[in-house]
Amino acid sequence: MMDYKNLLVAMCAILTFDFSTPTPQQNINAQKNIEEIFNTNTNRPASQNSGIGFVVTPEPIDPISPQKEFNSISGKTTSCNCVPYYKCDPSTNSVTEDESFDGFGVIDIRFNADDPICPASVDVCCADNRTRNVTLNPTPLTQRPNQPRGCGVRNTGGLDFTLSGVTQNEAGFGEFPWTVALLHSGNLSYFCAGSLIHQQVVLTAVHCVEAHGTETFIVRAGEWDTQTTKERLPYQERTSQTVIRHPQYKSRNIANDFALIILSDPLILDDHINVICLPKQEPEPSTTCFSTGWGKDVFGSVGKYSVIMKRVPLPIVAFNFCQAQLRNTRLGPKFALDRSFICAGGQRGIDTCQGDGGAPLVCPIGTKSENRYQQNGIVAWGIGCNDEVPAAYANVALARDWIDQQMLANGFGTDVYTA
Repeated sequence: MMDYKNLLVAMCAILTFDFSTPTPQQNINAQKNIEEIFNTNTNRPASQNSGIGFVVTPEPIDPISPQKEFNSISGKTTSCNCVPYYKCDPSTNSVTEDESFDGFGVIDIRFNADDPICPASVDVCCADNRTRNVTLNPTPLTQRPNQPRGCGVRNTGGLDFTLSGVTQNEAGFGEFPWTVALLHSGNLSYFCAGSLIHQQVVLTAVHCVEAHGTETFIVRAGEWDTQTTKERLPYQERTSQTVIRHPQYKSRNIANDFALIILSDPLILDDHINVICLPKQEPEPSTTCFSTGWGKDVFGSVGKYSVIMKRVPLPIVAFNFCQAQLRNTRLGPKFALDRSFICAGGQRGIDTCQGDGGAPLVCPIGTKSENRYQQNGIVAWGIGCNDEVPAAYANVALARDWIDQQMLANGFGTDVYTA
């Protein structure tokens, strides 16, 4: 995610749009660029001391006990209990008219917070008379009146609490419950994202998985803050059973960049894990959509991966305008954008970026009160990050029939992602 609003992508400016015959050295440079941008180099060291390859590794799950008289990260000592938010009673302000408990109010996740500041984003400084030894669980979404059901329901603002002090467009906990992370099996380092379209099926980009065997990566659903395991609802992990690539995928320009990952076992849907709806047609230009993930803040090795999931608001851009904008870059005036892409973005400082590859681009559908979204794009490539040039996303509506066919051929229904 860039600047105050950035995310996860794989941005490819290199590729093959030079119509002259490449020299051997140009071929080497192009391959190096592809490996750096799409993270396809599987020979990297098993451990990296930066980015999500470092921070996504979970903390040991120890018993959660209150810390009295704790030293906050600002160096000051205060008298309260530093506990996960769900062990601090928020008072009667969070009880609704039907006497159900619906959340914990506003939590400052250490951004511009006053003292005291607890060590983890989900910890709060809780007074003795409000500290509890048991988990306080808000009423499940399925038991709340007038709660929308089915695919693509965004938990606007987050499930358990809303955030204050947000400076980098952080998403709320469980706000986009279909977003999943793809992690290397050996060291749990992050390399791409995807979206859940069925309890046992993930939609992502071919360029993310083409260099990976099914046994080399896992899928994590329900993740939010990659530096803690203290969220009230835990993430779930599954291994990959099969990867299905779109038969018309072209590695030269990553056209038809659609892939399905069949998981070894179904995920258990919950308030923070749900499927996204799939479209039959493209969104209208200027529609404001969101891409979500844990991508870098700036492109290249100096960029840092996000710790907390972020959301990037991006307007849909008309195809011809997008192609014209791309022709003004180093791609040149003869560049032809493949029709398997749609475009979004083009606002400086608001963009998806490296590591966002495979991440969903979702657009609103239905009535505003439903907060329902469908996935219209998959993060594919772009020219750098945060520039005034739209990025290219695989057009999911174009692949809907193919997705339906693959789902039915593998014994899965299509109703689950149909709004």
